[in-house]
Amino acid sequence: MSGGINALLASSGVPTDEKPVELFPKTTRVVYLHAGNLYVSRESSQVVTILGSCVAVCLWDRLTHVGGINHYMLPNDIGIQAATARFANFAMSELLRQVLALGAETRRLEAKIFGGACVLGSVHVGDLGSKNVEAARERLSQERIKIVAEDVGGKRGRKLVYRTWDGSALVKQV
Repeated sequence: MSGGINALLASSGVPTDEKPVELFPKTTRVVYLHAGNLYVSRESSQVVTILGSCVAVCLWDRLTHVGGINHYMLPNDIGIQAATARFANFAMSELLRQVLALGAETRRLEAKIFGGACVLGSVHVGDLGSKNVEAARERLSQERIKIVAEDVGGKRGRKLVYRTWDGSALVKQV
């Protein structure tokens, strides 16, 4: 065959002189999110976290490109009025407060839920992971925020990469 691969590519209409694709916007900030914390930004950020029975809820406003994520450990506070993002109720309230403060609107928010595995033994009704997932679903339903994706449950943890510039999430079981 004369001309080799370049001739074949040229005849197929595939450009051969394109620049490499940039995977991240130039000003992307990379953040590791620890359990019991949250992160919200209108700037390009890539947030990485590891989930077992914990749950992460990602919110994104398509118009303003405001994105946020929480990572909570427990479905309910234990009655000591601990205002900490370790608990679903506070983590969800604070995530909503912060994305709205940056210009997002509840009616435009999209949600993604990740985690909630049963990593400490057999799956049974009422395990911690499923309670964490249910806490997220209930709150999002109360706020009338549509859940557009989820990867929850099972027996394995997950590595989550959330991108605030486009609301995408990449998940790998670990």
